[in-house]
This record gives sequence, C-alpha cells and structure tokens, in this order.
Amino acid sequence: MSQPKPLNLPFDPIERAAQTWRVHFGPSSAMAAVTSIMRAHQILLSQLDSLLKPYDLTFARYEALVLLTFSRTGSLPLWKIGERLMVHPTSVTNTVDRLERSGLVSRMRNPHDGRGVLAEITDAGRDVVRRATADLMAADFGLGMYGEDDLRQMFGQLRTLRVAAGDFSGERDVPAPGDGSASGGRNAAADPRLH
Repeated sequence: MSQPKPLNLPFDPIERAAQTWRVHFGPSSAMAAVTSIMRAHQILLSQLDSLLKPYDLTFARYEALVLLTFSRTGSLPLWKIGERLMVHPTSVTNTVDRLERSGLVSRMRNPHDGRGVLAEITDAGRDVVRRATADLMAADFGLGMYGEDDLRQMFGQLRTLRVAAGDFSGERDVPAPGDGSASGGRNAAADPRLH
C-alpha cells in the first residue's frame, strides 16, 4: 500500500506537544487525543486516496459511489447523498459532477417529483466500486495494524463522540461493525433508510 512519506522523527511530536502543553496550560489528555485523531485522519486519508488514485477517485467520491451501490435502485436524490455522507450540498454537487465526468454516475430528473435530481450509478461505476473495494479490503482500509477487538473498541469510542455531536440518536438499529451475526438489530440490507 502506498504510504504517506514517513517522518522518521526520533520522538513522538504529539507526545512532546502534550508535555509542553502541560507546562503552559496544565494537563489535557483531550488535547493529546484530538491531535492524535487529526494526525490519524491525515495518514488514513493519504493512504486511502493513494489506493483509490488508479480509479481516479478520492475517498469522498468512493463513498458516494458505494452509497449508490447500496441503494435498492442504484440512484438517490442529491440531498439524500449529502445527508447520508454528512456533507454540504455544494460538496455533493461537486462530487457528482466529477463522477459524472468520469462516466461513473449519470444524473436524471427524479421521476417522483420531476424537479429533484437523482444521481444514478452506471455499470462502469459498479465495476470501479467492486475493484476499488477489493483493494481497500486487502489493505484493511489502512488499519491492518489493529486486531478486530481493537477496531470494535475504536468504533465504539468514536461513536460516542458522534452521538454527542448530534449525528444520530445513539440507539443501535443494526449490529455493530465486525459483528457478523444478525443479532442485535435490523438487517442493514433491508433498512429502508438506505433506499
């Protein structure tokens, strides 16, 4: 997998910043944690975008294609794409524009209201999702250094932050990631909110 250029520093700059922070402002585990999360975001985004570059995709465009793949009809209104991906409508428009230019989606009028616009995944888009997903899965989405238990814990800890931010109510309606069982919730494939 293509990696961001290693810094190869002889020390952990975030740990060093936390020590300096303590001297100036007092202890803050939150500062060290958020700085680590922001750096992890940079590392992961760079790795994932590198894996997706052969498909002329960024991770954001890949997510939009996957969302369309998950939809029952292969199409969704642009506003729903934005809602599901938690991004601004302008970002959705730009993402769909780029995917359309690449021949991976097409736009069409919403047949239900005649005014709204749908993005529909093309056969080429489905093929790209299949191949790109295989590459991402083979690379463990950049998290291969963690075991399944670590990943489930990480998901749970970050889920708490997302609930506190108001992303969703916090009630589980589908099994937790990595839980291959159907117990614990409704089947995501049958979830009408995805369609």
